[in-house]
Amino acid sequence: MAVKKIILVVILSVCLLSGYSQGSASIENYPSSDSIEFLISTFRGNVGRNFYGNGTVDRLDVIWRFNLGEGITVISRKLGERKWKGAGWTGQPLMVKEGVDTFLIQGAFDHHLYKIDAHNGAEIWKYKFDDVVKGTGTLWANHNNANKEESVIIMQGSRLGTHHFLDTDYVPSYRAISYFTGKEIWRMNSKLTHSYSRDVDASSLIYRDTAYLGLENGIFTVFSPNSALADSLDGMLQPARYENHLLYEMGDIKVHGGNLVTESSPSMLGDRIYIASGSGHVYGYNLLSRKIDWDFFIGSDMDGTIVITSDSCLLVSVEKQYIEGKGGVFKLNPSKIPEESVIWYFPVEDTAYSSWEGGVIGTVGINDNYIEKTGERLTAISALDGYTYIVRHTKIADDILVLGPSNQIRYNTPELICKLPTGTGISSPIITSDRLIVCSYDGIFLYSYEEENFTLLDHLAVGVEATPIIYGDRLFIASRDGYLYCLGEKE
Repeated sequence: MAVKKIILVVILSVCLLSGYSQGSASIENYPSSDSIEFLISTFRGNVGRNFYGNGTVDRLDVIWRFNLGEGITVISRKLGERKWKGAGWTGQPLMVKEGVDTFLIQGAFDHHLYKIDAHNGAEIWKYKFDDVVKGTGTLWANHNNANKEESVIIMQGSRLGTHHFLDTDYVPSYRAISYFTGKEIWRMNSKLTHSYSRDVDASSLIYRDTAYLGLENGIFTVFSPNSALADSLDGMLQPARYENHLLYEMGDIKVHGGNLVTESSPSMLGDRIYIASGSGHVYGYNLLSRKIDWDFFIGSDMDGTIVITSDSCLLVSVEKQYIEGKGGVFKLNPSKIPEESVIWYFPVEDTAYSSWEGGVIGTVGINDNYIEKTGERLTAISALDGYTYIVRHTKIADDILVLGPSNQIRYNTPELICKLPTGTGISSPIITSDRLIVCSYDGIFLYSYEEENFTLLDHLAVGVEATPIIYGDRLFIASRDGYLYCLGEKE
């Protein structure tokens, strides 16, 4: 009996140390990495951050909901703890297909990362972080890895840890988790810099089995996700890091103080990876020279991820902070020098909400991947001012110039189709060939549209900060009320 107790304690200790609990399925029963299909593998679906899944949603009936619970996070030594429910910004689920079955990967404020059956909302496994999980993960398959458990991983960030502070020696707020079992593979230390954050909200961009990621400490890091190359460092198994680049200048500290936080995910166009920094810069990292060689300075805090358009341009969300003018959205042509790259600017109204002063916090939505070549290319912009704006991103409004963020330079502005009263929002909208889905603190809004006519089909009154995805006739979205929802039309 004593021997059995010792064995039980050892098994329990191993599970607690690895941070995961797993279902009854054995690793041998899972399909190979070659037979798995990533339907949504990263924030906004691809390296252009402009894909949200395939399907058409007609209603917002609750098909199932999964309890994401609640968890404690520490704002600072001075401000103390807060209790958060559900999931927040960016909080988008990932989706994987295994044969005929589909599964979701979802981070939550209860400190866990979950694998969930997309058909019925059943939990497969969960892994526990040291703090709330806010951002969206990235999936990566290593088809050459003989260790099946490590052949498909989820790379996921979290806040810095409820028992950590900014000056803690080591903050492993970015980790790799086995997709199959929920077991930890490696963890990455986010070191102390001039930034006042050591969280990780962003999603990695994977290109040729190398990962590119902006950390909230203001470092753009280039690393290998491959566990075979990981090594013990600072008392933990860490991935091999090839490069680190600062996403701020020393002069930015005078204006922003410690708010040098990078929350946006990197996007790729041609031979450059672009990332918006909280220091006020849109940086372009050259994959050939392995240097940052493009820098468009705006000056505001920027949290939204850059979206790549079908005409090879960048759509950049601009928050109203540290600037004289209004926040809004830039369209930039990065084939030109930064000073000549602006195609248009779309300002929104100043509206203070929570700690924000206005502008656009979240990532814009575009329909470029969902329409024919001759179709109208639309951008959906959800703003803090209570509206979602629909503009034609390839057409300039006649005889209209608007002031930019500096309040000194005037720019062209795109044609505005309509503005819809969807409430204050920081979530990223979905716009396809005939549907618009907007999530805000006032709920989820489902529109159909044809040409310039947008019709509200349904509304569900749950507060949302996270970003949704679609699959078939289902919408998947995490909310601040504590639940992950599967929505659609009940049979």
